[in-house]
Amino acid sequence: WLVIAVGLVRAYLAKGSYHSLYYSIEKPLKFFQTGALLEAYLLIAKYLPGIVPSSVVLTAFQVMSRVFLTWAVTHSVKEVQSEDSVLLFVVAWTITEIIRYSFYTFSLLNHLPYLIKWARYTLFIVLYPMGVSGELLTIYAALPFVRQSGLYSISLPNKYNFSFDYYTFLILVMISYIPIFPQLYFHMLHQRRKVLSHTEEHKKPE
Repeated sequence: WLVIAVGLVRAYLAKGSYHSLYYSIEKPLKFFQTGALLEAYLLIAKYLPGIVPSSVVLTAFQVMSRVFLTWAVTHSVKEVQSEDSVLLFVVAWTITEIIRYSFYTFSLLNHLPYLIKWARYTLFIVLYPMGVSGELLTIYAALPFVRQSGLYSISLPNKYNFSFDYYTFLILVMISYIPIFPQLYFHMLHQRRKVLSHTEEHKKPE
């Protein structure tokens, strides 16, 4: 993710514009975001069999939605790749993941700076809505092209007696954000109160 961040900055400095920066980081974005599937698998495998905590389910959904957006929307609908909304979610993902993996790394080393802990449980307040807005706007921008081209759609009659409308499916994906995003957001707010208040208590002089 640091590679992606550096790529974005270099492309911006070279072009002098933030428009269409997606093309400068397209390959590493696909590689690293797809690699997150392994993390989602390990998360679920670690907690199964048994009752899966909601945070693990939400994390898995978050990873799957990002992979879906990377391949099934942005990669598949070339026309949206120049949309500013793509840069919106790419920047949000990049900053979020750099902070998150830094948090994990320093935690494993038993030397977690307060600044990184604070960033992990504070910056999401802006980054999550920013990323979700970019994702939804990108899917919305893809809808006319999907309808016109019939991308990934299957029409009747066919030998399988099955039909699938990708346009409608994308609309349902957008609707699914309504119940799921608040759960993820409020879960992080709850974690923020718990973690940072606990830290503040330890900082208080006796």
